[in-house]
Amino acid sequence: MIKKLFRQMLITQTVSAMTVTLCMLIDSIMIGRFLGVDSMTAYGLATPVLLVFAALGSMISAGVQVMCGRTMGSGDKDGTDACFTASVALAVIISAVGLAAVLLFTDPICTLLGAGRDTPDNPVFGLTKDYLRGFIIGAPAFIAAQIMVPYMQISGSRIRLVVAVAAMTITDVVADILNAVVIKGGTFGMGLASSLSYYVAFVIGIVYFFKKDCIFKLRKDKLSLAVFRRLAGDGVPTLINQISLVLLTFALNKLLIETGGNRAVAAYSVISTVGNICYAFSTGVAAVVLTLSAIFYGDADRSALKNLIRIMVRYGIIICGTVTVVVLAAASPLVTLFLEDKDAKGLAVNGLRLFVLSLVPCVLNTSFKNYYQGVGREGFTKLISVLQNFALPVASAVVLSRFLKVTGIWLGFVCGEGLTLVMIAAVVFVHNKKPAVTAEAFSMLNDDLGVSEDRCLELSITGGEQISEAASRAQHFCLEKGIAKRDSTLISLCIEEMSNNIVEYGFRGSRDHNIDIRVTIGEKDTTIRIRDNCIHFDPVKYMQLHNEDDAVAHIGIRMVMKMVKNANYVNSLGLNNLTLVL
Repeated sequence: MIKKLFRQMLITQTVSAMTVTLCMLIDSIMIGRFLGVDSMTAYGLATPVLLVFAALGSMISAGVQVMCGRTMGSGDKDGTDACFTASVALAVIISAVGLAAVLLFTDPICTLLGAGRDTPDNPVFGLTKDYLRGFIIGAPAFIAAQIMVPYMQISGSRIRLVVAVAAMTITDVVADILNAVVIKGGTFGMGLASSLSYYVAFVIGIVYFFKKDCIFKLRKDKLSLAVFRRLAGDGVPTLINQISLVLLTFALNKLLIETGGNRAVAAYSVISTVGNICYAFSTGVAAVVLTLSAIFYGDADRSALKNLIRIMVRYGIIICGTVTVVVLAAASPLVTLFLEDKDAKGLAVNGLRLFVLSLVPCVLNTSFKNYYQGVGREGFTKLISVLQNFALPVASAVVLSRFLKVTGIWLGFVCGEGLTLVMIAAVVFVHNKKPAVTAEAFSMLNDDLGVSEDRCLELSITGGEQISEAASRAQHFCLEKGIAKRDSTLISLCIEEMSNNIVEYGFRGSRDHNIDIRVTIGEKDTTIRIRDNCIHFDPVKYMQLHNEDDAVAHIGIRMVMKMVKNANYVNSLGLNNLTLVL
């Protein structure tokens, strides 16, 4: 089921990762084609501010993925609601402060970005200022859209995500064309068009949170300073990652101006924009990894975490390898979409071809970084972020540019990603005290997480005929591990009764259905975790509502609930998750 779930989430997560980059791509094409090199330079100089807001949104979004993933994995409903409430409050605060700061200090911000000063012979300053003012109006929706993504992914509302991104894209295209051809609002109009598209996506997404079956609730009583600290702390590695990207863009812009002038900066704007679309694929893989690793870590599921590593590496290499080949072949026509200036085009085509060579190591670095964040290795995640997105590419670009000029700066991406991957492998080898390229080695799980694999049984059911065999295997497993015959029989009955109930009422329609069962034998308790991809059904709540019914009614569920010490249900990622503790 993990592989199937990974594929389902990957499509919507990749599309969601384009929420920010699609508008940037469209703006780049329109600005480059209709407004000229100076406007394209201004857009490139404004990019760090866009990335700052993306960084803050990503920090909260990642905090949600980690904190909410763990609370959902462990069945902590109060913790999930606390996370939701705190994230909404943080989004409101950051949006208000950011909006005021940019509107009040636009001029000094433009100068800091490298646009120079507001003089008659420097059109780039005014163009940069105009774009920032147009974009900042949409900052609240920009941040909110990022934060809604993990909640909708966790709740299984994947179709709504795709619809929101599609509507946002169409709105931005139409608004940009109207601005360029009819209104002629310049860079301010381009920024305003992006703002409008963000609000369209926000309105479509927020409808889910007002539905009766929304699994997230605003609860002021669950807010506390500790919740804010935990949410922000879980998101800090991603904030460091995004800040590193901002510093990278800022540093390379400075280096490019000194080495190749405005045309080199315009070329970098094109490479960054196309690169952001390419990064959406690696970001999509890594985002799925962050969510699943946090949930599996909260569930103390060692085997699922190791399986996740195998899946992410395989899919990452296949997907980003394919993207690399496509962009290498289509580099020239892609750049032509943005630029007409011959010299700038030549720089951009060469740079884009060198840049995409970094995509495969990038998806591996980013996926491992998110995996380690999900399993609580925040220090390692922060180190990878700084090295991957700032220190190593900038150092490589500075050194190589002395010999190869602008080409050396483009090569900095490949060298930075390659060196980061070598560093990750080195840390893993040191941790394991031996070189080993296996999922077990790269998982870096503490020995005290969950139970050892020899005390865990995993079963999968795809049809009713498999239920008896699965129940029998569970009984024999428990007997082999020293569980009393009576208790082993009860465990077998629990699995048989609940699985029969799921097959009878849930295995409907043309969709492929699965039941994944895990039996873990701990020092004090034996736990059964039953996960299925059928319609939403909470047996715990169901029995609470029907407790006074005829004793014969619902006898299977009623019997199971009386046999167990504790029963907990949670619906996450569109899956039913029932945990029974004997």
